[in-house]
Amino acid sequence: MIHALGGVAAAVRELPPESTQQAVGYPSLFLLVALGALVPVVPTGALVSSAAVVAFHQSSPLALLHVFLLSALAAWLGDTALYWLGQRGVRSRNGSRWLSALRGRVTPERLAHAQERLDTHQVSVLVLSRLVPAGRIPVMLACLLSEMPLRRFARGDAAACLAWAATYQLIGILGGSLFPEPWQGVVAAVGLTVLIAAVPSLWRRVRGRTDVDGVSGHEHP
Repeated sequence: MIHALGGVAAAVRELPPESTQQAVGYPSLFLLVALGALVPVVPTGALVSSAAVVAFHQSSPLALLHVFLLSALAAWLGDTALYWLGQRGVRSRNGSRWLSALRGRVTPERLAHAQERLDTHQVSVLVLSRLVPAGRIPVMLACLLSEMPLRRFARGDAAACLAWAATYQLIGILGGSLFPEPWQGVVAAVGLTVLIAAVPSLWRRVRGRTDVDGVSGHEHP
């Protein structure tokens, strides 16, 4: 992780002129965020925060707006495409590799919890699933298994992607405002997004150990 942050810092120190950044950076941001939504391995939150830091230090007053709109649109298109591919797997007797990949990333307990929340709070659950790290796929799979229509999912996911883009852009703006150099803000923003993403996993590990200790304690008074 330290080497990765160092690489980010070195890259941002050598930023090209602002016009070149916009010509290359905006399409790259759009494609990477859309790809990260479609194939959930790219850290899209860190991408948006980093782009927001760079935009914060640009002279153009519309740079931050462009980052926000492009990120939200790319995330929404990626989510919608992934949901459509998942629907094909649900309707097919043999399933699909996209549906299998989604199932493989979700434990039965998390899926059951997402289905329970989806039954009572549909749109709000979609929004929260985008904001909570590792929460998007369980809720999307729950929507697929409940046979939510693509149009309804797309409407709810639009609000979720707007809230998600705004949240990670605010992280980037915070990083950009605290440090005088863009590379410093990018390192801070990436570090914060990585920390946020790691919190749920750490919490599950701590909770699992607590449950195991509790069971052991009852077995051996």
